[in-house]
Amino acid sequence: MRRALAVCLLSALAAPAAGCEVALLLAVDISGSVDRREFAVQMQGLAEGLRDPVVSEALVRGQSAVALMQWTGASRQVLSVGWTRIAGPEDVEALAARITRLPRVWTEFSTAIGQAMTYGSGVFDRAPACRRRVMDISSDGRSNEGTEPAEVKPAMDSLAIIVNALVIRGDDPDLPAYFAENVMTGPNAFVVTAEDYGEYPERMRRKLRRETERAMSALPAQAIPAHYAP
Repeated sequence: MRRALAVCLLSALAAPAAGCEVALLLAVDISGSVDRREFAVQMQGLAEGLRDPVVSEALVRGQSAVALMQWTGASRQVLSVGWTRIAGPEDVEALAARITRLPRVWTEFSTAIGQAMTYGSGVFDRAPACRRRVMDISSDGRSNEGTEPAEVKPAMDSLAIIVNALVIRGDDPDLPAYFAENVMTGPNAFVVTAEDYGEYPERMRRKLRRETERAMSALPAQAIPAHYAP
């Protein structure tokens, strides 16, 4: 009896503790091309996406961590929500509610995607140890200031940071291809396209599903297209 109890105890001690599946950094574009309504749509869309039952369950099951940054010009990036561990549904709801209340930090500056990526890589220095590190960039324009994002991609790869993007195409038909070539990087990385801000919430919800579902990590990189087709 004692021997059996000892074996069970040793087995329990040897079993690995539940770890963090994904550290997800939401990087929100607040450059001059984004008006007040569009900023609100982004924040509400992110909150709705996190509340999606599939996303919420995946975050809780994976004991994941989420943070949010706002970014615009070359020297203007800020971490608005630090790393938040998701241990239960109440954590998802609290995070979503907080995001809907976030004030916008800047309103009239350029689009510096390369600097946003660099700043984001530093945010991961303070992230919990997770199996995957994902930076989720939302934007409606090309980089027009600072370091070109393509020049930052090798550094992101070296830090095992996957960069996905949600692109609001607007009047630039080639914008998704630009992000696929210059911004997207890492295993299974992808770009999701919204034709306008009206499509943003639904596209973000589907994008968060793809990023948080653990089964995605088993797919080969070429299985995920650069352009999303509903």
